[in-house]
Amino acid sequence: MSEQLLSAQTEDDFTKARHKALFNEVQHFLNPEEATLISFSDIKNLLRPKNEVYMGMKTVPVKLIVGSEGRYQDFDNQFFPKNMHLKTRWEHIDMAHIQDISLPSISLYELGGVYFVRDGNHRVSVAKSKGIEFIDAEIVSLQSEIKLRPGDTLQKMVKQVIEYEKRVFYGETGFGDVTDYWCLDFSIPGQYDVIYNHILTHKYYINMNKSEEIGMDKAMMSWFLTVYMPVINVIDKHKIMRSFKKRTKSDLYVWVIKYWDEIKQKFGEDYSIDEMANSFLAEFGKRPLTTRIWNKITGFLLKKKIEGNDSEKNTPTISQ
Repeated sequence: MSEQLLSAQTEDDFTKARHKALFNEVQHFLNPEEATLISFSDIKNLLRPKNEVYMGMKTVPVKLIVGSEGRYQDFDNQFFPKNMHLKTRWEHIDMAHIQDISLPSISLYELGGVYFVRDGNHRVSVAKSKGIEFIDAEIVSLQSEIKLRPGDTLQKMVKQVIEYEKRVFYGETGFGDVTDYWCLDFSIPGQYDVIYNHILTHKYYINMNKSEEIGMDKAMMSWFLTVYMPVINVIDKHKIMRSFKKRTKSDLYVWVIKYWDEIKQKFGEDYSIDEMANSFLAEFGKRPLTTRIWNKITGFLLKKKIEGNDSEKNTPTISQ
């Protein structure tokens, strides 16, 4: 193939890949996050793997490469190029493939059963656009008990993390067996740690001035009956969920009790739970853009969680 024809071929290949990225963007116009390449840093901070293991060279299925360490804004979720400034480098890689020239192996992180590019984003992009099924890569594996599914968006992966956190919380505390309550659900990760800290704080207060300390199961049941359920009943009574339809009652519990704690610090311990609920609705529930405001709040929380902030910083003090 002449140099001129080769250049025309690589330009055409890039144009087709770029058009696929544009079409993918249009298809996901209403939910743009579904067409977004996943940031390795986001997933790493979300899963918090314990250690790294060098795995050496392996042949990896290209379909399992779902994200990137540093170039996740340059490619879409199918690794099609989103920006024209990628053209020159992309075409050089494509030209090497056409001429059957060997390229250096790419470098990947493995986490949760899927892969993220350390080095070689353009090579992965060209491989995906050409339908190449396997690629040689140098692998560093990060150990995690959570297994991710290729093709999932970040939001779906977040949901998997929440489901995992729920299984761990219920399994390690016996919360469901003690309370017979299996609906402690959240829409953002990290909240089961908050609940556990609430229970420990409650246990501390009810054991004050007691000669014989009560056990964890009794403390858990006491927290459930005297702290959690009264707040849930007030949420139901004041129909607070109407303003936050995409959230769970346990989401609201965490926010309402934090708000109540702040209110009592300002106005005194005699500020009742019903007064708090009315104040909470006046502050957050009766504004025209309530849902969007709440989404911003939880989006901010999720961002902080992904950035690795300790969720215990959001834990209020529960006074008895």
